[in-house]
Amino acid sequence: MPPLPALPTPEVFISYDAANNWLYADWQGEHDQASARQCCGHIQAAMQRYPTGKLLNDNSNLSRSEVQLTEWGVNWLREMYAQGLRYMAWVYAPDYPGRQPSEMLVRYLDKPTVVAFDDVATACLWLSRQQGR
Repeated sequence: MPPLPALPTPEVFISYDAANNWLYADWQGEHDQASARQCCGHIQAAMQRYPTGKLLNDNSNLSRSEVQLTEWGVNWLREMYAQGLRYMAWVYAPDYPGRQPSEMLVRYLDKPTVVAFDDVATACLWLSRQQGR
């Protein structure tokens, strides 16, 4: 398949990792709820183009985030599950203020499986061990 086209904004870089069969979303800079929703739309579009059951959602390069996982985000994850997403490794941003509320919400979400990490290497290891497409 051809590589993903460049996104119109530098807020998130999305690539398809063919060797591991997962999408990699590398969030950059500062985000608020509106920009996060826009980037989630980009990720969802990438999933349509490259159907896979795995997503490495890397927030480690965020310089500032005012985003919290809300009901909208939970619904987005359910939509992603309907598209085929089964596992998401979520690497938190350093000093993420919404960590505790996000972890509480994710615990109640059984599909897709979402697991939080503090570093990319551990997230990659976990994601590579998950069975599925």
